[in-house]
Amino acid sequence: MGKITVIGAGSWGTALSLVLADNGHDVVLYGREQQNVDAINDRHMNEQFLPGVLLPETLKATTDFKKAVDGVPFILIVTPSSAIRSVSKQLNESLTGPAVIIHAAKGIEPKTHKRLSEIIEEEISPEKRKAVCVLTGPSHAEEVALRKPTTVTVASKDLEQAGIVQEMFMNENFRVYLNGDIIGAELGGALKNIIALAAGMTDGLGYGDNAKAALITRGMVEITRLGAMLGANPMTFTGLTGIGDLIVTCTSVHSRNWRAGNAIGRGEKLEDVLENMGMVVEGVRATQAAYDLAETEGCDLPITTALYHVLFDGHSPQEEVQKLMSRPQKNELEHLFTSKD
Repeated sequence: MGKITVIGAGSWGTALSLVLADNGHDVVLYGREQQNVDAINDRHMNEQFLPGVLLPETLKATTDFKKAVDGVPFILIVTPSSAIRSVSKQLNESLTGPAVIIHAAKGIEPKTHKRLSEIIEEEISPEKRKAVCVLTGPSHAEEVALRKPTTVTVASKDLEQAGIVQEMFMNENFRVYLNGDIIGAELGGALKNIIALAAGMTDGLGYGDNAKAALITRGMVEITRLGAMLGANPMTFTGLTGIGDLIVTCTSVHSRNWRAGNAIGRGEKLEDVLENMGMVVEGVRATQAAYDLAETEGCDLPITTALYHVLFDGHSPQEEVQKLMSRPQKNELEHLFTSKD
């Protein structure tokens, strides 16, 4: 069995560590908070992020970053997207040999508009990384930790190494597919959070199922349109990292993005919502990045633009919905994968 270090002891990092430990791998989970690490080692619990879940006794946690990654052939980064660059710099300083770097985060860097694998490749020297993979798809940590059936994708330019990662994670509860389109896999995971925020907002406004179904459908068009412009295979968005991830994030109370949008739709302020969540809401950061990208690339993203105005310009959700509904008549299939709408 393989040796792997998981960086990030939040709910998702802990849940994926559980999957790997269930499969018999030698897993070390790195966390920054000593209290949390002690709870995992001594009581086999992560009460802060996965309350009530008993973790495998073979799963070990540490606050020593260098010790955690030294000589380890597989590194799984499970942090908020905003931390990927700093963690990658830390890895570049600490790795003593080439490792397969896997990340399970979802986001786009706002100012640079870079995908997360691009950031990893930028910050970790080529001689210290054997391959870069992304593990992504429709998956809530709470359900994975309870060993409920879950299916995700591992994507990479290096399908040989991705196949090894696929085998490491696969078991009767956790199924993994391969995909060579890392651009599409990463963009699908990042952009769906925008639509999930908007979906939560429609529920908070009380607009019902009709509105949410339309939002999810047209949101998928926006994801595919921008993704294709950035080099993704449009077919990727019909799979787990596209429509699959979009469905689970737009329809579940487990979704932080849906919950945040729902609160805003009910009239709460963005700043208060983020403070009360206590965890990162990736859709806010992704909205800013996608809006800037759309402006730069000349790509029409009506839903994303409307959400941006609500989050950052103080517009009311009702006002933006009215604008969306009052737009000129369109042919549904026209300009499906082009910059226009």
